[in-house]
Formats: sequence, structure tokens, C-alpha cells
Amino acid sequence: MVQKFDQALKFHQTALGLRAFRQQLVASNIANADTPQFKAKDIDFPAALADALAGRSVHALPVLRTDPRHLAPAEPSAHGAEALYRGEYQSSIDGNTVNLDVERAVFAQNTVHYEAGVNFVNGVLRSLQQAIQGQ
Repeated sequence: MVQKFDQALKFHQTALGLRAFRQQLVASNIANADTPQFKAKDIDFPAALADALAGRSVHALPVLRTDPRHLAPAEPSAHGAEALYRGEYQSSIDGNTVNLDVERAVFAQNTVHYEAGVNFVNGVLRSLQQAIQGQ
């Protein structure tokens, strides 16, 4: 029974994970707006969501450690999305590709989508709780 609920919410769980990852990327872009040679990154959200739901991951190749003193490779992220470099909107002398207006708009839009997803999941769980309690 629990597995049915898990499957029913898998889409939203995956979407929220991708939204959180995208928020981190955009926040990093904003934080590095004045860093020379910094390249803005983002994800193709629809493609990343489709890949994640289909079980495809961009982290298919193992990382080889040639010496035990080397840092361990990072675990593959749960979302499996690939961060892509965002194209330039305006040339910059220092090579930075961050456009703060675009980043703020993407950040705000992503926040709204994330909050909508959280509210939806909360509503589903609240309905389940009421059904279990017989209200």
C-alpha cells in the first residue's frame, strides 16, 4: 500500500528535487555575477525531468581513484540532471556570462514552481491523513 503512495508521488518528488538543484545553480550564478570568466549554468528542466523519470542518469561512468589519498568522487546526485552552460545574452569584457535580470527572473519563476509543487504534495498528504482519520 505504501508503495502505491510512493509511486503516485514519484513525479512530484523528482520534480521538486530537480527544482531544488536548479535553484542552487541559479543562486550560484547570481553569487558569481562579478566573477571574471564565470559561465552561467542551468538545466533543461523538461528534459532532465523526463530523463529522471525514465531512470536515465548522466552519471553513468564511474570515477577511478588512482591513489587512496585522492578525494573520493561525489556520489551521483539523486536528480541526475546535467548542468549546462547558458548562452550569452550580452558580451562581457571579463568573459562572465551571467545576466542578473535573466537569473533573477529564472530564480523567481523556479521558486513559484517549487512552492506550487510543495503545496500540491502537502494537499495530497493532508487529504490522505483526513481519509485515514475518517474525517
